[in-house]
Amino acid sequence: MEGMYPYLATGNLTHLELYDNSIGALEQLGVSGNGVGGKGERSGVTTVGGALKTLDMSYNVIRDMGPVAFCPNLLELYLANNKIKTLVGLRDLKFLKKVDLGANRIRIMDGNELSGMSELEELWLGKNKIEKIEGIENLTKLRRLDVQSNRLTTIENLSSQIDTLEELYLSHNAIDDFGASSHPSSLSLPFSRLTVIDLSRNKLTSVRPFAHLSACLEDLWISGNDIRTFEDVRPLSNLNSLDTLYLEYNPLQKEFEYRKKLKEMIPSLNQIDADPVIDRTDSGGMNTVGGRDITTVAANNWRSCPQDTADFLKLKQREVLELAEKQQ
Repeated sequence: MEGMYPYLATGNLTHLELYDNSIGALEQLGVSGNGVGGKGERSGVTTVGGALKTLDMSYNVIRDMGPVAFCPNLLELYLANNKIKTLVGLRDLKFLKKVDLGANRIRIMDGNELSGMSELEELWLGKNKIEKIEGIENLTKLRRLDVQSNRLTTIENLSSQIDTLEELYLSHNAIDDFGASSHPSSLSLPFSRLTVIDLSRNKLTSVRPFAHLSACLEDLWISGNDIRTFEDVRPLSNLNSLDTLYLEYNPLQKEFEYRKKLKEMIPSLNQIDADPVIDRTDSGGMNTVGGRDITTVAANNWRSCPQDTADFLKLKQREVLELAEKQQ
């Protein structure tokens, strides 16, 4: 961060982005406005990092993020793709709403550091070496949690997020059915707002860990597991809000009429894997996507759009119709 002091020292800089450089250390954030080392606003000395609201130094080679403690007013912190091993420096950042520390070398979700961030809404820790979800008891406003591509075998310690968690990303771990729901503070909790779950590339053999989330779950991504039969999926038939289901790269995908049977079992589905669900109604055989007649939708659009857009819509209609024929 050599040469940055004249800009930081003004005390007016609120957004600092030094994304994708070769920076090895967070420097000068703790220097006071007069050039003397300070201890931050909490000690009565205003540091050059005191005005920062957003700090993005992702894709560098930083090993120690301790100096972020000199930025007590941060709202967003991005230090993804560095060489950070611990969470030291976060404890007093009580205004933070979003933290991205993905692709580092973190092994422990240290509760001593996480506990002070009571306003935190998003915590992104993908691609680290974490073996256990922990230390988030005080994060009672957390809406998005990402611990994908780590070393998890169980889901636990989510009790404090039962009424706030909306999206949970845990793909590419080693979580099986037991590990997903056996712990009292796991997915077995009656979450009220959890709309998106990603457990792709784990060791699931059924969907039982999600069967009780009928009031909220909309997107379930469980590609690349070991789900083999339609009976293993049947518990999802009670999920009236489920809109999107990713099951590709499971043995079940090879079954005859895989998509058709899933739609019959789970009527609410509008997307299976990467493709929308195509229905033919009993009355007229019309092609619909999400309950809407694509012919009618396209015709209405053609009347009110430029010619090039109309041509595009016609092309998309043909593609959808061809896809529908293949699925019959």
